[in-house]
Amino acid sequence: MNSKRNYNVEIRDTDDHQYAYNFDFDVMHPYMIRSFAPFFNQGSLLELGSFMGAFTKRFLPYFSDITCVEASDEAIAEAKQSLGEKVKFVNSLFETASLNRRFDNIVMTHVLEHVDDPVLVLKRVNDEWLSERGRFFLVCPNANAPSRQIAVKMNLISHNAAVTPAEAAHGHRCTYTLDTLERDAVAAGLKVVHRSGVFFKALANFQWDRLLQTDIISKEYLDGCYKLGQHYPDLCSSIFLLCEKGDGI
Repeated sequence: MNSKRNYNVEIRDTDDHQYAYNFDFDVMHPYMIRSFAPFFNQGSLLELGSFMGAFTKRFLPYFSDITCVEASDEAIAEAKQSLGEKVKFVNSLFETASLNRRFDNIVMTHVLEHVDDPVLVLKRVNDEWLSERGRFFLVCPNANAPSRQIAVKMNLISHNAAVTPAEAAHGHRCTYTLDTLERDAVAAGLKVVHRSGVFFKALANFQWDRLLQTDIISKEYLDGCYKLGQHYPDLCSSIFLLCEKGDGI
């Protein structure tokens, strides 16, 4: 764990890259919920990495007991303005968070790639925070997304799993594929029970943001990209593992 990291700085937009795009908020968030909802357990929810609460808000219709762990105090302050007392926030690193309870659902979306020691954190999920019947929803950006592979062919990035300078500025430590994500989950003792992808994606986020401001993209087209992603998870914007508590390592 690198104690010199400034998590408030990492969440800020850079000159050439936003931390989050409208594509994330308006497209990916709804389709992630659509992917998760059939697997939700009744009971409690732990969100690991809540940013400014936009995704957290989407869980309110499903759960009344929500806890969020977030390293950026600035992000928590912003989230509290919109969520108030509906959610309990813990300002802490995952490596040092003291929660002293277990949860029926744990969600970690587009966060693990920021973590210095992902297996250590995933092991805490399995050994300390996941209930016996709990389910862990793990989502990361996909190194093999067509938009990323196109960027490689354009010589914008060196290889699919590269961490670009803009991503590094936002705290990325790696870029996962389905096999490397499952490798780390299994190494932490988790039991992977379902693998999928979320949303077939051939355009970069900034390109999607521009298209979404036009009438070129319809709701039916977005649904088609989501459904196609179920057939081709390795060509999705994000990769998704559903895990249950394993015996540990």
